[in-house]
Amino acid sequence: MTEFTIWGFLVDFSLMSGLILLGTILRAKVKFLQALFLPASIIGGFIGLALGPFGADLLPFSDQFSSYPGLLIAFIFAAIPIGAAKVQIREIIHRVREMWSYSMLLTTLMWGGGALFGLVVINQVFQDLPSGFGIILGAGFVGGHGTAAAIGDGFAQYGWDEAMTLGMTSATIGLLVAVIGGLILVKRGTQKGHTQFISSFKDLPTELRTGLIPASKRVHMGTETFSPSAIDPLVLHISIIFFVVGAAYWLTERLGELIPVISIPLLSVAFVVGLLFQFVMRKTKADSYIDQRVMDRIGGSATDYLVVSGIASINLTVVLDYAVPLILLFVFGIIWAYLMFRFIGPNIFRNYWFEKSLFGWGWSTGTVAMGLALLRIVDPELKSKTIDDYALAYIGMVPVEVAIITFAPILAFSGLPWVTPIVLLITAAIIVVVHKRAGVWGRRVLDSKQE
Repeated sequence: MTEFTIWGFLVDFSLMSGLILLGTILRAKVKFLQALFLPASIIGGFIGLALGPFGADLLPFSDQFSSYPGLLIAFIFAAIPIGAAKVQIREIIHRVREMWSYSMLLTTLMWGGGALFGLVVINQVFQDLPSGFGIILGAGFVGGHGTAAAIGDGFAQYGWDEAMTLGMTSATIGLLVAVIGGLILVKRGTQKGHTQFISSFKDLPTELRTGLIPASKRVHMGTETFSPSAIDPLVLHISIIFFVVGAAYWLTERLGELIPVISIPLLSVAFVVGLLFQFVMRKTKADSYIDQRVMDRIGGSATDYLVVSGIASINLTVVLDYAVPLILLFVFGIIWAYLMFRFIGPNIFRNYWFEKSLFGWGWSTGTVAMGLALLRIVDPELKSKTIDDYALAYIGMVPVEVAIITFAPILAFSGLPWVTPIVLLITAAIIVVVHKRAGVWGRRVLDSKQE
């Protein structure tokens, strides 16, 4: 690795960009990669891992290369609330109760189940492991590379630097589980008649397989809200993100001085500062000049760079050191994810349980994009409205995710590791009990070709 300088920063992002471009070309041309639905950033990340400092050591990354995920996740969380449309909470709850309940159960059970399995089984066998080891499962599977970076950064504040590598490994394995397991579930589901819109991979639109959108299907990335003669619209949106993250960093440093015993993650503060910024914009009626699609694209760009840097910076030596407990954790995670797919989806959803549960399998083991890719196999025209419901339900999920990411590392290293699984699993139990008391648990429509 080379010493970090401003030119080292340029080289790092140049190499990451090259890896993403190479991944894009390979996804567009190699049918095997198309069949796995792997995003370009994932492909580029694996190439970077093979050629980077922990592989063949051919790419001259700087010595700060592994720090990028912890910074980029702050940009992702800062972008979530900025430019978001105003919504009516009652309307959202009424429409997406099933999807919100399902998402809450997957989230609380995966995080809570992994944390509990870690404490009850893994930490009893491998007593030298940190008590928060089981949290790595939820961070990687239901969280993905972004959340893994956040959790890794949180644990690093308490001296467990290997957590970043373990989290990235968990997220990468989770993607493979999502793909391979998802395709197996699709095959079995179609054979048993569970699918309502039977399809196969060969029937998918070309753009979903290759990533190349034909001219007739292209849409605009966003709308210009300012005249370029005053300020470039893209610069306006980028400057907002950098300002919010910079303010969050300053506030995080001040909080660290005031409360040195607690390390508050930058991403959590960035999300709160983003909420405050959006509140001010809305009160001053300036929010109409912030385009949500542009903010989403900025967040998406940060995600791609986070993924490629996160995978490429995985320290294989650390992975090998933790190999046995990691394997145990992942085996449990796969079984746990299947049990949730098999028993929660059919009891929560009245209609299209297989399609919605398959989407849930994809995002609870991999990413939302992976869930969408699997969904498009069995629901090519998205008639089940799964994505629409999830987009609205996610609004109520963000505070829960931020709370888990913020407090799980703090509790683990404050001598209270049991609090996380107990609170999360009790929450899951309450959701199930409420549904049963209300008589809506297990009332799904029998499998049939629904209109």
